[in-house]
Amino acid sequence: MPCSDVIVERTAGTAPALVRLPLATLYLTERCNSRCVSCDYWRHGGRDVDIGTVRRLLPGLAALGTGTVLVSGGEPLLHPQWAGIAALLRGQGLRLWLLTAGLALAKHAAEVAGLFEQVTVSLDGATAATYARIRGLDAFDAVCAGVRAAVSEGLRVSLRVTVQRGNAGELGDLVALAHRLGVAGVSFLAADVSHAEAFGRRAAPDDGIALGASELPVLAASLDALERDHAADFASGFIVETPAKLRRIEAHYRARLGLGEPPPVRCNAPEHSVVIEAGGGLRPCFFIAGAGGLGEGGLVEVLNSPPQRRLRAAIRAGSRPECQRCVCAKWFEA
Repeated sequence: MPCSDVIVERTAGTAPALVRLPLATLYLTERCNSRCVSCDYWRHGGRDVDIGTVRRLLPGLAALGTGTVLVSGGEPLLHPQWAGIAALLRGQGLRLWLLTAGLALAKHAAEVAGLFEQVTVSLDGATAATYARIRGLDAFDAVCAGVRAAVSEGLRVSLRVTVQRGNAGELGDLVALAHRLGVAGVSFLAADVSHAEAFGRRAAPDDGIALGASELPVLAASLDALERDHAADFASGFIVETPAKLRRIEAHYRARLGLGEPPPVRCNAPEHSVVIEAGGGLRPCFFIAGAGGLGEGGLVEVLNSPPQRRLRAAIRAGSRPECQRCVCAKWFEA
């Protein structure tokens, strides 16, 4: 369906039909070779996206003017056809961004560099011991080697840290590690512990993730030190978030303990992006289950189905309870 043929209308409780989708996140697989405390894909994930499904996505991505595909999972480099899928997407003129745990990055760095414009590596510990506690593997050195290999191939590499009980006091050390590894930047996000069905979960997240009252001063001191010692990194954008946005992480954990109000959420991500699961489901974001999947329909038709449009309207109106506990709150400028 060409973009010009998509009818834009607004009815009560219904979002406008999407005519533009700048970003699509594609889960290549539910399988993962990490054992993270904050995610359960490694416990339960088994499905890989079929390359035929990816081909069926292409007309819709073109019609919606999608420019970037974030290739994720699970661990996308576990998919036996990851390179072929990336080449297929790249052949359509799409810019590719890889989100990986980095365990296999050293092995595949050269091939990744030929297919992807940028890579984000999830790295939640500044030391081998912290990494092992959070990620469940003694693989800190292997991941760091993968990051260095990707950087040496000329890739734009960044680190993503999920701030949680196990690393709340290491934020400055993680910035220092990012510099040593030669990456382009580092970003921080509170670990999600509010959405029981997100990230492959079938039960409530591990109790050891969220900060308790005794850890809040540790996080506050770590944030204070970041502002004091890394002003240049904030100014240059090497630390992606502003100091004020990082303080939302503290506010988020305080609110969970009943010690304050949750930080306000301003998000229009479902109007600018979609998460495509390995099984074909379409989620408006990482944290909220979708209202349907690809089935036999094309991407444009499914995204503009009445259930999907009602779901986007509810999110924009702030009536979804998941949004009140959101750790992300992404706003895309027009």
